[in-house]
Amino acid sequence: MRFTFSGTEYEGREGETLAAALVRNGVLGGFRSLYRDRPRGVYTAGEEEPNALVQIGARPMLRATLVELEDGLVAEPLAGKGRLVAAPDDTRYDTMHAHCDVLVVGAGRSGLAAAEAASGRVLHLDGGQGTWVVGLYDDNYAIAVEHGRRLWRIRAKRIVLATGAIERPAIFPDNDLPGLMLAGAFQRYGRPVGATPVSAGWSPRVHLWSQARGRLRWDDRTGAPVPDGELRGIECVGTLTGEGLPEAPAFALPDGDEDAMFVDLERDSTVADVRRAIGAGLRSVEHVKRYTTIGTGSEQGKLANVNAIRVAAELLQVPPGELGTTTFRPPYLPVSFALVAGRQRGELFDPVRVTPIHPAHVNSGAVFEDVGQWKRPRFFPRAGEDMDAAVRRECAAARESVAKMDATTLGKVDVQGPDAVEFLNRMYTNAFDSLAVGMCRYAVMCTLDGMVFDDGVVMHVGEQRFVCTTTTGNAAPVLAWMEEWLQTEWPELRVWLTSVTEQWATVAVVGPDSRALLAGLTAIPLGREAFPFMAIREGAVAGIPARVCRVSFSGELAYEVNVDGRRGLELWQALDATPYGTETMHVLRAEKGYPIVGQDTDGTVTPQDLGMDWIVSKAKLDFIGKRSFSRADTARLDRKQLVGLLPAERVPEGTQLVAEPGDAAMLGHVTSSYDSVALGSPFALALVRSGRERIGEIVYADGIAAEIVDSVLYDPEGARRDGRPA
Repeated sequence: MRFTFSGTEYEGREGETLAAALVRNGVLGGFRSLYRDRPRGVYTAGEEEPNALVQIGARPMLRATLVELEDGLVAEPLAGKGRLVAAPDDTRYDTMHAHCDVLVVGAGRSGLAAAEAASGRVLHLDGGQGTWVVGLYDDNYAIAVEHGRRLWRIRAKRIVLATGAIERPAIFPDNDLPGLMLAGAFQRYGRPVGATPVSAGWSPRVHLWSQARGRLRWDDRTGAPVPDGELRGIECVGTLTGEGLPEAPAFALPDGDEDAMFVDLERDSTVADVRRAIGAGLRSVEHVKRYTTIGTGSEQGKLANVNAIRVAAELLQVPPGELGTTTFRPPYLPVSFALVAGRQRGELFDPVRVTPIHPAHVNSGAVFEDVGQWKRPRFFPRAGEDMDAAVRRECAAARESVAKMDATTLGKVDVQGPDAVEFLNRMYTNAFDSLAVGMCRYAVMCTLDGMVFDDGVVMHVGEQRFVCTTTTGNAAPVLAWMEEWLQTEWPELRVWLTSVTEQWATVAVVGPDSRALLAGLTAIPLGREAFPFMAIREGAVAGIPARVCRVSFSGELAYEVNVDGRRGLELWQALDATPYGTETMHVLRAEKGYPIVGQDTDGTVTPQDLGMDWIVSKAKLDFIGKRSFSRADTARLDRKQLVGLLPAERVPEGTQLVAEPGDAAMLGHVTSSYDSVALGSPFALALVRSGRERIGEIVYADGIAAEIVDSVLYDPEGARRDGRPA
């Protein structure tokens, strides 16, 4: 096998690690320290390696002692920190889940004996075979990494830790020079020429025990911390307990330059650093660790922390047990973000969702914006148009003739069952007992504290069946909220919920000519009396079976046509109207004072703050958020309320509002701001303290004067909603 290290090609053997191959090729150095740029070399043969760090492609901070040699491998040395590369890591990572009766960690004699004695489903993991348990959490939940490519999430009834011990370095001047290595590594690498072994005993691998909140105590015989006490469901066996380890040699600091006696090779921390920490008045080993940065590198103090305790105790002339022990936190080995992400990256992590009508939007030159995970057309520019010009033209079409918008992205939840009415009465602020089949109702949903969570239209489409629409971004949260209450609080209700967001394509047909346009495509009676506001009718539109709702988010005569998602594009192409995007939608709805949840609300806004006291039922005994409306805070007269603004010029959204220029006290802020063709001027919506009482007053937005007006700025009588007389 051929491999390249630091630009030089070497010959390797199958089964070797990169570190073993380097040492066999006589490369005892080749690495540098992080802060002092001192020459360093391979120091260990295991996961505790502090010096031989490499980068392979996009994968940084790999220990050469754990890298399995592959033909053609190219590795570059690192000094304590990795490098970001321009290209993404194209390594394939996987995630697996496992449940077992017994998890045995470690494959020495004690680990093998524990695995053989265990009954039931036994999972036996050994770092020496390439699978390392890197994290141990509450309730016997373990995370393991297999060959750096696969993440295992394991839940075990019982865990046996047989992790053994790590050889401890000796401390003396220049104990970091290339060629110096632990005695075990010297033996493992076949007593390489030019290498020197020097050992100071053994330290139990207590890291996983400590991660699980296990206590540690200092053991004078081994000169290191050992597990203390018990943890439910976790057992320590073998040399991890300190049993069977040789007695530690006496510890004393040698004479010489303390600034060249290294305690932590990866962090370049020395005995002199520990002496400075003690001189600053620090006594706890945790404080010393932070002052010196000992044990804070990717090596996680496997070699350094025990020696730091021993050095500090020697300098203070106290027993090491008086200084306490360090806490070990996951991960035991560095874990890359790419490995944690696994296959949940790119479109698999945050999928791009498009509606069935998307190809037509692309062909029309739409400029898209991300709403949730959806690609929604923001506006449809024609030649020479910027966004403002395109929006003015789209708004004019919706107000003066007819326009269409792809509304497929609205969340849709199918609610069925004998208790569906009761369920909806509890979920929403308004009541549904009187909602007839074939009609729909605007509805608001609140959280427990009475704040607006979402809004939409609830359609009564069958005797025991409703379809609830949600805002685009809240489709999944609303369904989860409904399911939580249904499953955990009201399991007695006979109701079934199904997300049907992607089953339906929805096109809003808007404007005074919308009735005439649809009349040429359907036999459904469309007159005011035959098809009143908030009614639902079913029939064919352009030859496609459809459910048509007479609802309006623009204040104009409008219909929302719902068809099988697979025929959404066909419907769109059959409707000869000006397409408009989300920017125009925002202008149209804001002119009518219709709030957008998440834009004109921020989690501190009640329906009453929005001027929608009418939507909060006074007759229902209970619904989510009801009791919060009787709290003193929600009844305050100086709460922020939604109002309109007529500024001298357009003001940015989010701008603070004050009574006089230069005032420090904020009265509120701008939530929506647009230029209006219909009004012939810029306008805004804002949340203002005691806003409805301030109508007619002048406030200032970043020095720009603005008059507070009612939130409904266009057609306040609602005369345009039903269109031109038939």
